[in-house]
Amino acid sequence: MSVLGPWSRDVPLTPSADDAREWAQAELAKAIYNDEPTLLERLLFWLSELWRKLMSWNEDVGPVVVPLVVLAVVALIVAAALLIGGPIRRRRARQQGASAVVLDGDERTSGELRSAAEAAAAAGDFSRAVLERFRAIVRSLDERVVLEDRAGRTAYEAATEAGRGLPDCAADLLVVSHLFDAVCYGDRQAERDDYDRVVAVDDAVAAARPVQLAGMEHDEPAVTG
Repeated sequence: MSVLGPWSRDVPLTPSADDAREWAQAELAKAIYNDEPTLLERLLFWLSELWRKLMSWNEDVGPVVVPLVVLAVVALIVAAALLIGGPIRRRRARQQGASAVVLDGDERTSGELRSAAEAAAAAGDFSRAVLERFRAIVRSLDERVVLEDRAGRTAYEAATEAGRGLPDCAADLLVVSHLFDAVCYGDRQAERDDYDRVVAVDDAVAAARPVQLAGMEHDEPAVTG
């Protein structure tokens, strides 16, 4: 009886030339014998070649030029990211229904803001004129204490809060607050008619008399004597 048992019938002790060739080809096809570089290896090789070329260029043109080139490339990448990312962020904010902040860090009076708006309109920059005139409306409401001055107030918040004290102007304030947001986010290029609309609302707000809201009344002091 053979000590190899059933294996002696399946595996020849001496392979033929064809069997040996097939086994060798199968073995060489395994990953351990594969000399093809991986993606990471190709990337590292490309970076090392790029660095080598920069260093050789540095020897030819001087040690100052290459850092300037690298900084210029980085600046271009950052600028491209800002140009692409800015509209995306603004579009996402508009899709989420966000409203722009009106007056943060701006200490100008309503008169100064109106003058800036008129100057922009005279120069044909109606988008800037719309923004400045709406800011003038909000600043004037702060000055008249129709609105309580606070940081971070958005155009929509200013319109809705002011509309409670000036109910006759509430609808128009909302309209121009939406216009402010559209211009501020770059969704709309303002024209002369847009600016005239904001001016008309500014005039109406200036002429309107605030109503006394419930819960804000103050008892008159008693008169003695």
